[in-house]
Amino acid sequence: MTAIDILPETASEQLARTIALGAEDKKGEDILLLKVTETCYLTDYFVIVTGFSKAQLRAIADSIEAKVKQEWNKDPLRIEGKAEASWIVQDYGDVIVHIFLPQAREFYHLEGFWGHAERIELPREEK
Repeated sequence: MTAIDILPETASEQLARTIALGAEDKKGEDILLLKVTETCYLTDYFVIVTGFSKAQLRAIADSIEAKVKQEWNKDPLRIEGKAEASWIVQDYGDVIVHIFLPQAREFYHLEGFWGHAERIELPREEK
């Protein structure tokens, strides 16, 4: 495999991968990238992340915002749920981020609702 084989195809996918890395920086788990371009007119990708406390959800959201600002010079268009912190949504236009507590992620089950969307694999680093 060459470097070209593993490069994301679009800027939207690159942004989604940057967001996933920001979530990983704060120990976000079960990170899932869904390509919804063909089925959703609102966005190209969903990034779904689980955190295990309200403080961790806020830390994940802050980490994502900082990483995207640093690498893309881009702020979210809208952020919802940060005060309640059981489900935080960050809208970056081409990518919408959903950061959930486990119970909320299970209840809303976006993976099932958008189950027909293409799942984008994230490389896992060796620790």
